[in-house]
Amino acid sequence: MATTASNKQPLLVDHVLHEAYNLDSAITSTLDIAGTNTAQLVINSVDTDGAILEYVYSIARSTSAHTINLYLSTAVDYLRPTEGILVGQLTSGTSVGAVTTWTNMPGVLAPTAHVGADATLKALYVPKGKALWAARQSANTVTDGPILGVQGGWY
Repeated sequence: MATTASNKQPLLVDHVLHEAYNLDSAITSTLDIAGTNTAQLVINSVDTDGAILEYVYSIARSTSAHTINLYLSTAVDYLRPTEGILVGQLTSGTSVGAVTTWTNMPGVLAPTAHVGADATLKALYVPKGKALWAARQSANTVTDGPILGVQGGWY
């Protein structure tokens, strides 16, 4: 593997990951983490390797749109206001089975293959020591909440 003069190596995926979660009862009442929430732990990189997520999506299970908030935190047992921060948001589709992707993912800053003048590759980096959490922005649980899926790899 090629390295730079300072012995830095490129980020390489060790093994792939694909996780999916039903968000019926994963809720937080506000955009900011406050009070009681039942957020869903999605990726745990606190005591393991970090992860890079290339694809984040939701599958609608109802005709109501649901706002899904994504948070990075240092905790894996509970999403606390003092340990987590909002990093993104996506809205589920309004037809059963509709797939919605998170199009506002952060742009990849590392050197990448040339994909065109206006194209930007996107991914979410979950570093070692952090966990990714997800919650619908709502005060109520439902029986037809969206499914949240993430695909990428551990490095």
